[in-house]
Amino acid sequence: FRKMSIPGGIDCPGAELVHRAFGLVRSPDTLVVVNCAGRTRSIIGAQSLINAGLPNKVVALKNGTMGWHLAGFQVARGATQHAPEPTQAGIAKAKAATAQVAKRFGVKFIDKAGVERFKAERDQRSLYLIDVRSPEEYQRGHVAGTRHAAGGQLVQSTDAYVGTRHSRIVLYDDHGVRAIMTAHWLIQMDWNEVYVLTDALAGETLVPGPEPVTVPGLDQIKAETIAPAALKSALDAKQAVVVDLDNSLAYRAGHIPGAWFAIRSRFATGVKQLPAAPTLVLTSPDGKLAILAAAEAAAASGRAVKVLAGGTASWRAAGYDIETGDTHHADTPDDAWYRPYDRKAGVEAAMKDYLSWELDLVAQIERDGDARFKTAPRA
Repeated sequence: FRKMSIPGGIDCPGAELVHRAFGLVRSPDTLVVVNCAGRTRSIIGAQSLINAGLPNKVVALKNGTMGWHLAGFQVARGATQHAPEPTQAGIAKAKAATAQVAKRFGVKFIDKAGVERFKAERDQRSLYLIDVRSPEEYQRGHVAGTRHAAGGQLVQSTDAYVGTRHSRIVLYDDHGVRAIMTAHWLIQMDWNEVYVLTDALAGETLVPGPEPVTVPGLDQIKAETIAPAALKSALDAKQAVVVDLDNSLAYRAGHIPGAWFAIRSRFATGVKQLPAAPTLVLTSPDGKLAILAAAEAAAASGRAVKVLAGGTASWRAAGYDIETGDTHHADTPDDAWYRPYDRKAGVEAAMKDYLSWELDLVAQIERDGDARFKTAPRA
């Protein structure tokens, strides 16, 4: 949203639309236009509001913000306007609306005893416990054992969160609005065992902080670490070179000054591009990927290798400077998909290519013949 948006637009994640719209839109005569960068989330978001029975006329902006830009209109950059927290009256209306959505789409509900039964059967059936609230709410407090995926992202990037086809998915939410709207889309995507947990947070001792990341075998790897302060001294003395293993987009957005972007699988050639220094210091967002890569970097470079304790996050927490831009690349930055507006050249051509790809998706699905999407029942 900050990178490129429609002037005057209000940022609201997809699963938050129904949760917030009934309190945000004051008059039923107001036209509601939903847009994303392209088409997909625009259409899903608009249809979510329609399915929930918002009394307004709701439309999706054709081709989204990219279409706006290609039409010659000015886009806003750096916008910060967010949809406000839902009002109590708005929540009441949203709950009533999603009760009808649940009935229409056959959303299944489960109680906590049912979840415990599912947990006991994990050796037979894969089970995913997913909190679909906002990232901020999850970090303030979540049920232990749940992972976070904002509802819209779970629908948009299901395979990034759920690795087993036709597994059991239990959705956690406070009021249930976001969980129901998420479930009704997953059902249409042929996920047959999606459940909304009733009173998911009631009576629970909530755990604050980000989702814990477990890397099997990580604690068995011995890697020498270096603290941020010691790294700062080594850099000032030109006794170390930092190698950043984050993806190239994140590297461009911010990295330790002087750090080199590198791809772990290309150490054999990438380390040859690094300047001379007795020690290589590997970093990654939280340091875990750096630990995994330490032995490989040492073998490829023939130098002493250390890992920044806590990763780049610890450097930031210590208050040290962060550098932006593509300052030092040991490898070609082709490790991540660059959205059209992430590019430095050929932006408009990339936008047109992307929109053409989106428009062809329906025909592609028909050609492949392997999708099992369900037609929504009539209201």
